[in-house]
Amino acid sequence: MYVVAVVMAVSSALFYVAGQHQLGSVGADVCQYGSLFCDKPHYMMTGAVLAGLWGKFVSMR
Repeated sequence: MYVVAVVMAVSSALFYVAGQHQLGSVGADVCQYGSLFCDKPHYMMTGAVLAGLWGKFVSMR
């Protein structure tokens, strides 16, 4: 679950940068397919935090 949380956090950063128009033509392609996440990247970050918390909750140690 930690891997999912990290992937979602990196995706959130990618969508944030693409939404700020700092990736050039690649950013336009990213925002074309994920326009909701380019407008509101905190949705993806919230999912990453929840996935991390869930991974912590169910970890066996």
